[in-house]
Order: sequence, then structure tokens, then C-alpha cells
Amino acid sequence: MERLWLTRLRWRMRGAWLWPAFFGLTLVDGALITTLPPYGWTPPGFVGGLLLAGFLNLLLVAALGPLAGHVLRRARGDLPRSIATDYAGTILICALTFTLLVAGLAHRPAVAAERDDETAMLAAVREYVAVHAPEWRAGLPAVDVRSYAPDVYRACVPGADPRRALCLIVDTDRRPPRVTRDDSMAPDP
Repeated sequence: MERLWLTRLRWRMRGAWLWPAFFGLTLVDGALITTLPPYGWTPPGFVGGLLLAGFLNLLLVAALGPLAGHVLRRARGDLPRSIATDYAGTILICALTFTLLVAGLAHRPAVAAERDDETAMLAAVREYVAVHAPEWRAGLPAVDVRSYAPDVYRACVPGADPRRALCLIVDTDRRPPRVTRDDSMAPDP
């Protein structure tokens, strides 16, 4: 009986990596999505990245894991179905983490350029308000910014009346950014 227990424990330690990998790599994936976004939009905060990572990992385990396990079992007929599914799911989750890391590193220059554009845009708005509309200076900490095209932003500086704002169109494609006043005083919804 003792030998059977040790054999089963060794077998479980070799084959039961799916759920520890799922929980551990979901945390890693959430951190990767938050700190190295592989695309232009990221969910807000670590919790948003964690939810997205959990959904992606669960999708891999539930939908693709059994299919990949079936393919693995055809290649290695000695594996039981549950172990083949476990191995395949673990490999898929590891592949997702690797993909998120590579995509995040590849997208990093684009994210840095976008942050530089936003910094330049906010500096241009502050300079415009200081020179042309000093009465709006109190609203600078609460500027509402919307991106309408690559390198084109609409920044609205709120005033005393919540229905009116100083809205500026900022083109960051040029250096220094070109700022034009939007005739509409209505802030973005």
C-alpha cells in the first residue's frame, strides 16, 4: 500500500500542474497586462488586468485545453486523458504568458510615444491657458482629454459653470504641438 501511495504521489506531482500554473500565471499575466500592455487599451488598474488575464486563462483551459489534450494523447498514447489535458492546459497557459510578455515588450515603444504625446499635449494646454486664457487656470488640474485621432486630442478645461469649458484641439504631430481653440464650449460627455 505504501508503494502505491508513493507512486501515485509522484505521478500527481509530475502531472498535476494545471491549477497551480493557472492561479500563479493569472497573477503574472495580470501584472504584465497592467505594466506592459500588449495593445493600446488596458483595463483600469491591476484588478482589471487580473480579470482579463483570468478570463483568457480560463478560456484556454476550458475551450482549448481538451482539444490540445486530445492532440497530445494521439502523439503519446500512454498518457491518460486527464493527464494529457492537464499537460496541454499548462502548456497553453505558459504560452499565453510568454505571448503577453513578448507582445508587451514589442508594444512598449508605442506606449512610450503615446505617453510622450500626452505629456506634450498637457504642457501645450497649460502654456495656452497661461498666455491666452488665464481666467481658466483654476481648472487645469481637472483637464478632460479625449483622443479623436492619432496625435489629435481635444482637451477641455472646466470652469465655474459645469456646462461650459475651454476646449482646445491639440495636434501633437508637430513640435511644438499646435493648439487651436474649439468654438464649442460644451465639455465632452
